Amino acid sequence: MTTLSVPITSEQERFINNLVRSGKAANKAHAVRYALQRLAEEEAINAVLAAESELAAGRGVRGDLKKLLKKI
Repeated sequence: MTTLSVPITSEQERFINNLVRSGKAANKAHAVRYALQRLAEEEAINAVLAAESELAAGRGVRGDLKKLLKKI
């Protein structure tokens, strides 16, 4: 695991501290890792929703994926 130093606003610091005080996070690092995990999950959900929207609009790709990859 690596360490990353990131400037944050006082509002963000208060939010992190509140998560720790309330017991929702074990410590500040846990709170930030949890937030990043949630962001990654949100991005994955948005990617799936965008793909579903593309398919619903008829813009999906059909065929054998291996054959399609060879064309690229």
